[in-house]
Amino acid sequence: MLFKKRPTFVENDLLSVIDACRANNALAQRVLFRQFYGYAKSICLRYSSSIEEAEDVLNESFLKVFQRLDTYDASYPFKAWLRTILINTAISYYRKYHKLETGPAPDPDMDIAFDDNVIDRIAADEILALVQELPPVYRTVFSMHVVDGYSLREIAELLQNNEATVRSHFLRARQRLQQAIKTAYPHLFPTDPPIPVRYHENR
Repeated sequence: MLFKKRPTFVENDLLSVIDACRANNALAQRVLFRQFYGYAKSICLRYSSSIEEAEDVLNESFLKVFQRLDTYDASYPFKAWLRTILINTAISYYRKYHKLETGPAPDPDMDIAFDDNVIDRIAADEILALVQELPPVYRTVFSMHVVDGYSLREIAELLQNNEATVRSHFLRARQRLQQAIKTAYPHLFPTDPPIPVRYHENR
């Protein structure tokens, strides 16, 4: 045949959109990007210090998605597969641009526990803004451990670091974040001792 039939798809049928993307259907690629843009952007923002950096990670992630769709197993949730690519891309970005950056040493006299009730009373976008202000290594370790549930051992492997150093970065990240929350919302902190934060040792 001189002319190859253009792949068709149904926008609300994810598998048909993916199949069309595999056939390099530009319209299907735009549909997939649009459908998962908000979800992907929220993950990229957690690992980035600015909107511009998050956009860089996002665009690179979707490029990888379109290049690797042939490896996607339809029996596996697409969001989970996409999330893995987003986080791995963010980690690669960190290694390339921020690996040598650390941040000031923690104050040994500062309490590093959180009050869960205080956290619940702060809007998610406000917490995100404070997390974004953390030094890159602290932000990356904190997001991977607290939000995405990676164990400290797994984080150490992914960041090509030792577990003791990763644990130190995590504790410093909590310390810095608590101080930022206290500074921004002093009226929310009770006089009673705070409840220690719960975090994952293993997934």
